[in-house]
Amino acid sequence: MTVVVDAPRADVFRAWTDPDELAQWWGPGAFITPTATIDLRVGGRYELVMQPPGDAPPLLLAGECREIDPPARLVYTWRWEAGVPDLRESLVTVEFRDLGPQTEVQLVHARFAGPGPMEPYTTGWESGLAKLRAHFRQ
Repeated sequence: MTVVVDAPRADVFRAWTDPDELAQWWGPGAFITPTATIDLRVGGRYELVMQPPGDAPPLLLAGECREIDPPARLVYTWRWEAGVPDLRESLVTVEFRDLGPQTEVQLVHARFAGPGPMEPYTTGWESGLAKLRAHFRQ
C-alpha cells in the first residue's frame, strides 16, 4: 500500500516511532491506542494496546524491531498476543520517501507464517493509513 502524507519525512517517521504520537492515530476505524511502548532499536520490542469501540476487550499487538534507518525505513515483526485468534507472526516493512513537504509511505505486510485470513489486515491498514494522513491535517 502506498499513501502520500502532507508532512515532511522526519515528521512522519516520528509519528510512526514515537509512542506518544503513534497513540494519537494508530488503529483502524474507531479503535484507539491507550498504551504504546516502543524500544526503538534493532532487537527492541514494541507493544500496542488497541481498544475497539464499545465494551469489547482490548487487543495486544507486539513485535520486534528488525531494521531501523531513520527517517527512511522501518522493519518490524507483527504478532497478536491477545484479543485476536490469529497467532501467525508476520513482517511489516515501511518505507518513507522524501517528497519535500510531503512523504510517500509505502507499506508491505508480508511473510505470514501459515494460512489465514488477509482481508482484516488490508482493511485495517487502509483505515489506519487514512488516520495517519488525518493526523497531519489537524
